[in-house]
Amino acid sequence: MTGPLWQPSPERVANANITAFARMLESRHGISLPDYDALHRFSLHRMEDFWTAVWDDCGVIAETRGERVLADGDKMPGARFFPDARLNFAENLLRRRDATPALIFRSEDKVERSMSWAELYGNVSRLAQALKTAGIGPGDRCAGFVPNMPETIVATLAVASLGAVWTSCSPDFGVQGVLDRFGQVEPKLLFCADGYNYNGKSHDSLGRVREILGSLPSVENVVVFSLLADEPDVSAVPNAHRLADFIAPFEAREIDFAQMPFNSPLYILYSSGTTGVPKCILHGAGGTLLQHMKEHKLHSDVKPGDRVFYFTTCGWMMWNWLVGGLTQEATLLLYDGSPFHPDGNVLFDFADAHGMTLFGTSAKYIDALSKAGLKPMDSHDLSAVRAMASTGSPLAPESFDYVYSSVKKDICLSSISGGTDIVSCFMLGNPTGPVWRGEIQAAGLGMAVEVFDDDGNSVIGEKGELVCTRPFPPMPIGFWDDEGGARYRAAYFERYPNIWHHGDFVEHTEHGGFVMYGRSDATLNPGGVRIGTAEIYRQVEAIDAVVEAICIGQEWESDVRVVLFVRLRDGLT
Repeated sequence: MTGPLWQPSPERVANANITAFARMLESRHGISLPDYDALHRFSLHRMEDFWTAVWDDCGVIAETRGERVLADGDKMPGARFFPDARLNFAENLLRRRDATPALIFRSEDKVERSMSWAELYGNVSRLAQALKTAGIGPGDRCAGFVPNMPETIVATLAVASLGAVWTSCSPDFGVQGVLDRFGQVEPKLLFCADGYNYNGKSHDSLGRVREILGSLPSVENVVVFSLLADEPDVSAVPNAHRLADFIAPFEAREIDFAQMPFNSPLYILYSSGTTGVPKCILHGAGGTLLQHMKEHKLHSDVKPGDRVFYFTTCGWMMWNWLVGGLTQEATLLLYDGSPFHPDGNVLFDFADAHGMTLFGTSAKYIDALSKAGLKPMDSHDLSAVRAMASTGSPLAPESFDYVYSSVKKDICLSSISGGTDIVSCFMLGNPTGPVWRGEIQAAGLGMAVEVFDDDGNSVIGEKGELVCTRPFPPMPIGFWDDEGGARYRAAYFERYPNIWHHGDFVEHTEHGGFVMYGRSDATLNPGGVRIGTAEIYRQVEAIDAVVEAICIGQEWESDVRVVLFVRLRDGLT
């Protein structure tokens, strides 16, 4: 390949939010920022000026910002952004109160409904009053065993408006998986739905909720959303209330947003739990807010009135990221169900029906579309879609080819990478830059991302360890129940003192982009040569006969050999 797969038009560059942001910085500081690289360097070398500008440009609503932008900036962990600020996360997502849609929801059963900005504000107001009456206040944990539906966002914002902490799992989790997570953080209140739809079937949730409550004594009240039935029977669930009944005594009024410290807890997310009980990662309100504002406005070019979608469950950090789109006064498109029932067109049907502008999904979904031979550009309009985002695993070069040959030619394909650890991205899109085959476009603004070799040297054009050498606002507050922070430091700062070590195997390219090769702990080392498992999966996934595969390293004759297990399509041996 001699050139990029996509280049933005001059008009698109001129109209991009990030272009206006750079011009604002040039005017404010009397400097020249001719391209993304210059802007990124500014964001690192003048970090306090940069994050102040993000605050101003995104219009953060706060009781006070304070004079200090960064305290203890030489400490990782320990650096604190805007240590004197007081704000409320939910207040920054509820700026509008008009009749245009804030949320549009479609379930797999094709039931569709919307919630206006005015209705969203009113529903949050009523639920916040009900929660406060039920004894919920700052620092209390409220958990959601919930589908991706409007009521879930209402609940999240109501909890955040009180300064309480939101945590969630998808309703397809097993009982033990839920208890492994919620059992550690001891929620005071549990939200759930009566069930959910997936792959053509309706699944009851209330039976599992009863099981969960049997081992979760901290829960004092259960609030049930209606999805499968208009008035679900909650009589068998202890201390349960239908949402409509729970908020019935309260009228919508001005919300009294609790003004909290910048680093007050907002979300608890969970590690995968592959090496034991999941770690409970505590994320702060201010850092999450500022980072999500930056990523939606500058990196994703989201504008007021846009239609933003991410295919996600409430057990994945991309759901929290999607919610952040409300900061830009965008309409969120919510889908709950299988993306392949009854066929692979369902998400593209949704996109056309509502003028989707940002189509977010996973690398596995794009690969599955390719294997199914679908060509949405021939069957759908997709004229409103300006960008497509992919994460969850490395996006193979062949998947880049597929998007541009079969989905849409004029689209900014943003492979993005970060994690539950920071509930945001280290590397992601640049709407004013080219898309190169197989590469993430750029390091995020304000993110001092580098690649270290085995000796701790920063390298370009070589594979190595992903690190971040400077502090950044969405660094976690810490881990839950980690007195003194020993487990938090061991997770990210043990290998390179005072530097965040993320645990990804990656290459920084000559274009300024990044190629992901998978997790470092999944890297194979036969004959002393490090191989990312993504490199192997990329080749295997190109074989039509293979449905799925797993690759491991096995100690063998004083070395390591690579062993590949594959599952073939039905009927093949």
